[in-house]
Amino acid sequence: MPPRIFLNSLRIGLGVSMVLLVTLPHFCWAGSSFRSSVGGVTIDAQGVLRQTGPEAIAVFRQVMEQRVAKAEADMNRTVPLRKISLSALQHELRAAGHENTAEIPEEHRFLGGLQRIEYVLVYPDRQDIVLAGPGEGWTVDEMGTVVGVTTGQPVLQLDDLLVALRTVRSDQQEQISCSIEPTADGMRALAAFLAQQRTMSPAVLRGVEQALGPQQIHLTGVPKGSNFAHVMVAADYRMKRLAMKLDRSPVRGLTSYLDLLRSAKQAKQTPRWWLACNYEPLRRSHDGLAWQLRGQGVKVMTEESFLDQGNNLRGTGKTSAAAQQWADQITDSYAALAAEEPVFAALRNLMDMCVVAALIEREDFEGRSGCDLSLLNSTDSRLQVENLEIPRTIATEASTIKKGRQHVITASGGVELDPWPMIRETQKDAKINAIWKAGESQGSSVFWAN
Repeated sequence: MPPRIFLNSLRIGLGVSMVLLVTLPHFCWAGSSFRSSVGGVTIDAQGVLRQTGPEAIAVFRQVMEQRVAKAEADMNRTVPLRKISLSALQHELRAAGHENTAEIPEEHRFLGGLQRIEYVLVYPDRQDIVLAGPGEGWTVDEMGTVVGVTTGQPVLQLDDLLVALRTVRSDQQEQISCSIEPTADGMRALAAFLAQQRTMSPAVLRGVEQALGPQQIHLTGVPKGSNFAHVMVAADYRMKRLAMKLDRSPVRGLTSYLDLLRSAKQAKQTPRWWLACNYEPLRRSHDGLAWQLRGQGVKVMTEESFLDQGNNLRGTGKTSAAAQQWADQITDSYAALAAEEPVFAALRNLMDMCVVAALIEREDFEGRSGCDLSLLNSTDSRLQVENLEIPRTIATEASTIKKGRQHVITASGGVELDPWPMIRETQKDAKINAIWKAGESQGSSVFWAN
């Protein structure tokens, strides 16, 4: 009996794709430019994502340790609430005259050590909008990633906030998405190859990888060379490696999809997963000047899909028990997974920023506060985000399990980010007025405060 192929896709609020093969975000350095990474992946000049060996990672870590300045004493403190004034941040960036975020100092690049955005506070009297949440200093971890000194979680980055503010618009033409997809030629070659196989062997797996060929990375809604885009691609890749059991799960109780298939009564042909925004109803003050984001930020969704006549994956709106079980496992384990795998925490940071950007527009915080954010939220702004290598392709990697008389061969991909439904449900809560009042005395001349 010919091997039966199952195409698993990972969609994070972004898209669909098919085979997995890339690791966490990239890193690069040249001259005075550098970029922190969330893992061990590089992107070459041709846009091919490749895993990085331990020797290269060690070199990169040394470079990062030498180039990333530590936070000043007060900013290095671990505090439950650090407040970032967008008005003062913009003023400082404008005064410095930088044209690219690669040129700015670390205190601005890493948003004063902000770890997550929990509150959005509006101050009409001083024409300001403030982002607040836990904060601390930063350090470089063993992978060369810039993380909090005590949490070990990736710091929020100004680059990502700029992308969120500039792309999350009610009239945006494209949804923010990322997918890793096979080509039509690759699908035809794969079908022809499998039709000729009668037994399973390692050579068949290698043949699957060769027949399907490089997967195409599709990005929409965000600059393709931005750190924002790289984080989405990296999270998708890492998710697929866990699903296909190519990497060991770092969280106890979180198994691979292949393990679940062994005991499943029926194996559907094409389950796909995607990471989506996951928030509880936003809390707001009665006057609408203080807002709180609640929830872990991310959940995993799933549905069955099928290959149409053009060899494209199409959703059915239905799901299988095994695929849903794996989606639930990831969702329930997400906080623990993010603690072990920085790329998932970095993705959650992106979702926080997109929810905040949607909230700022829908509630017209700029108009209500008189705070002009044109340097931060305009694509025509003088200050541009760093433009990195654009990820274009990734090699196919296959894995297999035996189920009864069949061998199930997996190949996967994707991510989608839609923040607008997250801001539709709100709850009034007078308690968050205290948070607003605590930031009322913050001066507009300094962009951060504890």
